[in-house]
Order: sequence, then C-alpha cells, then structure tokens
Amino acid sequence: MAWSVELAYAVGLMATDGNLSSDGRHMSFISRDGELVDTLRRCLGLTARTRPTQTSRGGILYRVQWGRRTLYDWFLTIGLMPAKSRRLAALAVPDDYFVDFFRGCIDGDGTVLCYTDRYHAGKKADYVYERLYVSLVTASEPFAEWIRMKVERLVGVWGPIHRETKRGHHPQWRLRYAKASSIQILRWMYYSPDVPCLARKRATAEKFFARLGTVSVRGVGRPRVGWLYNGEAPRLGGETACRGGEMADSRRSKRRTRKGVRVQVPPPVPPSLTRAAPGR
Repeated sequence: MAWSVELAYAVGLMATDGNLSSDGRHMSFISRDGELVDTLRRCLGLTARTRPTQTSRGGILYRVQWGRRTLYDWFLTIGLMPAKSRRLAALAVPDDYFVDFFRGCIDGDGTVLCYTDRYHAGKKADYVYERLYVSLVTASEPFAEWIRMKVERLVGVWGPIHRETKRGHHPQWRLRYAKASSIQILRWMYYSPDVPCLARKRATAEKFFARLGTVSVRGVGRPRVGWLYNGEAPRLGGETACRGGEMADSRRSKRRTRKGVRVQVPPPVPPSLTRAAPGR
C-alpha cells in the first residue's frame, strides 16, 4: 500500500488547520476558504457536509467534521496528535510525496504574496520593485525547522525562520522564501496542472512559471524577480529535474544530503484510503 498525492495534500492541510479530537475518533477541519474544505473532502473521500459558521466579527468560516477510527489512528502513527499546535514536529511523510504535503501546508497556513514595492519611488522613479514571498506560519518551532531542512534537502533552497510575537498571544514562527528561492519553490509545488491546491494561490504563482530571462552578470541594484543570474538556478523539466521537483544536482551534493533529523519510515495507509497516484 502506498501514499497518494491526495492523501499527502490532505495531511498537509490537517497538519496546519486540522484538529484531532481527544475522543480518539473524530476529526475536523476549519478554513475561511470553502473551496479548501471541499478539496479536503474530495481527497479523503468524506461524505460529511461542509457547514458555514459565522464568527463574532461577522465573517464566515467553513467547517467539516467526521469520525473514522482507522484514519484517526493512522494520523497518530505519522506524528499528528490532538492539541498539536505547539507540539508538532517531524512527520513521517515520504520524500516522494513531501511536495504535496508541503503544498497542503502552504494552502492551510501559508502565503503566496506578490506585490509592487513603491516605498522608495519618491526618491527616484526607478526605485520600484516586484516582491514575491512564499511563507508558512506555525506555532511550533520544531515543525518549522523540520520543514526547512526537508525543503533544503529536496529542492536545494533555504529560507529564514522568524519569530513573531503579538501581545497576549503565544509566539509564532514564519518560514519565508523570497526572490529566486520563492520562484523555485512555486515551480516545485505546482509540478502538474491537476494537483489538488487552492486556486487563488496557484493563480498568484502562475505568472512566475515561465522565466523572464537570463543574463550572465547581475547589474547594479536589486535583482528583478524572475531573472536568473550567472546561470546558477537549476533548470526544471528535462533530464535535470527528478520526480517531485527534486534537482539532480541537489541529490549529488554532499552538503544537501546531510540528514538533520532522524529518518522515519512512513506507516502503511489504511486500505480505504489507498488510491493510485496520478502520473507525476
């Protein structure tokens, strides 16, 4: 029995916005995006309905709750747990499906942000920059560190982790990728047009799927988002990219293969959830 694209994506959603009840059977998922809840239902084959709930501030949240003991127990074996927010750490997700798990995490508690920075335009009209960030927010620092190490090993890019604190709240950690690293992350995440994802975040990412150009030497000033300098960025597609977006150069590099966390063997998937993975 093997993992599937849909199951790995659903695990990413549950690791961020999901909840395992303490009763040992029931699970739930809440999001501001009704589309995301419906996608989770399709990935897990749930028959429970999505129910909208009005917040105290007048907003709408969408929630699905269901009970399935076999799935609950399997979630426990891979590292999920009740009251996981600040206790979550490394999960037993196989490398071949980590990209789908990561995309689920970004859709759950992450951001794909693109905007035009005109802060210094008053000094000079040319000081207008296009900013692109891919970030993930979590209340668990070990979980953020594990995600960063896995992405560095599989994709070959590194992102900083910032501690963010609001008065009266527990601290949170933000893993962020910017500039060329963010572009590489996006192309890795959306390796196929039919992968399960949140449509509005993919729409933000799509304009960065095609390269703007390449120059041999970077000019003076800040780099333009999408341009590759000195031919250093690894190519996607063809023979240089491995399954799931992993770069061949990354596999060969000794620096990229340091483990950082212990290797975990993923447990088998419950028979009722096993699906054939589409061509990747």
